[in-house]
Amino acid sequence: MPKITEIFFDCDNTLVLSEELAFEACADLANEILEAWNISDRYTGDQLIKDFVGQNFRGMMGSLQKKYNFEIPADKLEGYVTKEEDKVIAKLEAKAQPCVGASEELEKLFAEKKYGLAVVSSSALRRVRASIKKVNQDKYFDEDKVFSAATSLPKPTSKPDPAIYLHALEKVGKTATETVAVEDSKSGALSAVRAGIPVIAYVGSYHGEETQKAMAQALTELGAKTVMYHWSEFPDRMADIENGDVTEVHSSL
Repeated sequence: MPKITEIFFDCDNTLVLSEELAFEACADLANEILEAWNISDRYTGDQLIKDFVGQNFRGMMGSLQKKYNFEIPADKLEGYVTKEEDKVIAKLEAKAQPCVGASEELEKLFAEKKYGLAVVSSSALRRVRASIKKVNQDKYFDEDKVFSAATSLPKPTSKPDPAIYLHALEKVGKTATETVAVEDSKSGALSAVRAGIPVIAYVGSYHGEETQKAMAQALTELGAKTVMYHWSEFPDRMADIENGDVTEVHSSL
């Protein structure tokens, strides 16, 4: 097996506890859009997370249009995308916190210099940069190694489309088998798996033991190689993949 030389990290709820803040900001705008098209359903941030976690706003709007059978004109959609970005970034800059233990592991990895480090996210580049800067993780990533499915590609997309991972591989000059991805969502894990990249599933940001166990199972079924419940387990989970010891899901619960 080729040696692992690069680690790709998802951002939202993998490095930075941003999903709840983002979906809170996003629910108001989603409801405004539903109201504009005379659709009576309304969302809370929690409901949006349940239905659309791992998707960026553009992907979410695609899913909403499909679900309720309506169409937002392209120019109007772009306006909504910018508005959502601004709302979310304002919340993140005010309140974002790192995922528990993530910064400590990044610090060790950065000092060790054994692996290249990159962020591969569905979210807009401006939002990803604001998130990692707010929690002081930006120092661990070169500016040209932060990738966004919403911004970095010629045609914007969202995970589970593997396009952003394939793009990141090309930019860092690695093959999928030289790389590991750390992902917390179904769409994120599926994106990396479809790109051929081994996945460490991180479930520590989910609330409650049962939810974490359910997500661990779901992500494993989608193809994640091993599961991490806390960032302190990261060296062991990397060892699982590097040693080919991925026949069982490790649990610290």
